[in-house]
Amino acid sequence: MSTMIIPAGFSFHDTLGAVLIGFAVSCVVFGVLTTQVFVYFQRYPADKPGYKILVGGLWALECLDQFFIGHAVYYYTIRNYASPLVLLSGTIIWTLLIQIILGCFVGTIVKACFAMRVWRFSNRNILVTGFIVLLIAAQLGLGIVYTVRSFQLDKLELVDQLKLIASLSLGAGLITDTLIAIALCYFLRKLRTGFRKSDTLVNRLCMYAINTGALTSAVSLCTLLLYNLRPKAFHFMASYFVLGKLYAISFLCTLNTRKAIRGRGTDRDGSTSHNTDNPPNTFFMVTPSGRAPRTYPSGVGTKSMEVGIRQEISVISDMEEGIEPDQSIPQSLFQKSKTEQ
Repeated sequence: MSTMIIPAGFSFHDTLGAVLIGFAVSCVVFGVLTTQVFVYFQRYPADKPGYKILVGGLWALECLDQFFIGHAVYYYTIRNYASPLVLLSGTIIWTLLIQIILGCFVGTIVKACFAMRVWRFSNRNILVTGFIVLLIAAQLGLGIVYTVRSFQLDKLELVDQLKLIASLSLGAGLITDTLIAIALCYFLRKLRTGFRKSDTLVNRLCMYAINTGALTSAVSLCTLLLYNLRPKAFHFMASYFVLGKLYAISFLCTLNTRKAIRGRGTDRDGSTSHNTDNPPNTFFMVTPSGRAPRTYPSGVGTKSMEVGIRQEISVISDMEEGIEPDQSIPQSLFQKSKTEQ
C-alpha cells in the first residue's frame, strides 16, 4: 500500500478544509436566496417583466455559480482524494475560475441598480453617480482580467502573483458599497423637513442603508485581508463563495420589503400584485402606493408613495388613518422624492 506524501507546510485544514467550509456556508446562503426568490414571485405576481427577468437572471447566475463551486470541491476532495499535490502544482479546474467571474457579474448587476437610485435621489448628480459607475466598471474589468490571467498561470500555487489585481478589484467593490450607502444617506438627509414623521422616515431609511451595506462591505474586506495575508491558504475562497449571493439577497430584500417596511411591519396594505395599472419602475423601484387613496372629512386625499433606498428601499410612507387635516405630514419630502419620477 503506497503512502501519500504530504509536502512540508501543506495543511488540509487551510486548503481543502477552508474550501469545504466555504461551500457548506454558500449552500446555506443560496438556500436563503432561493427562499427570497420564492417569496418575491408569490408576493408580487403582477410586477413588471423587468423585475421578474432581473430576479430570475440573478437566481440563475447564482445557481450556476453554486454548481461550479460544488464541481470544484468534488474535483479536489473526491476525484483527487489521494493527490494533494494537485492543489499546488496541478492544473486549476476551470469551474473554480468561471465561478469568479460569475460573482463579479452578479455584484455588477446589483450595484448598477443601486447606482440608478443614487442618480435619482441626487437629482441626477453626474459627478457622484458617474464615479460610482466608474468604480463598478473598474471592478468588473479587473475581475475579468484576474480570471483570464488565472487561466494563463494555470496553477493555484501561483495565485499570489495576481495579488495586485485581486486587491484592486476587491478594494473597488468595498469602496463602491461604502460610497453608495454614504451617497444615499447624504441625499436622503437633505429631504429632512424638521417634522417628526417625515424626519423619522428619512432616519430609518438611512439606518437600513448603512446596516445592510455593511454586510457586503465586511465580507469584501474579509476576502481582501485573507487574500493578502494568507494567499497560500484558501480562506479567501470561502468568503468569496458567499459574496455574490449576499449581493443578490440584498437586492431581493429590497423588492420583498416594499410592503413590510411601511411602518407596521405587515403586508395588510397594498401590493403590486393588485396594482396592474401602475407597475413599479424596474431600476428606481420608486412607485405609487398599491392601494386606493383614502378620503378624509376635509376632502383631502391621501398622499402616498414609495421612497427608494440602498437595500431596503421602496418603503412606502402613508398618512395614517385618523390624522386630522392640519396634522398631515408635510409634502415637501415627497415632492423632492417625486422629482423626475
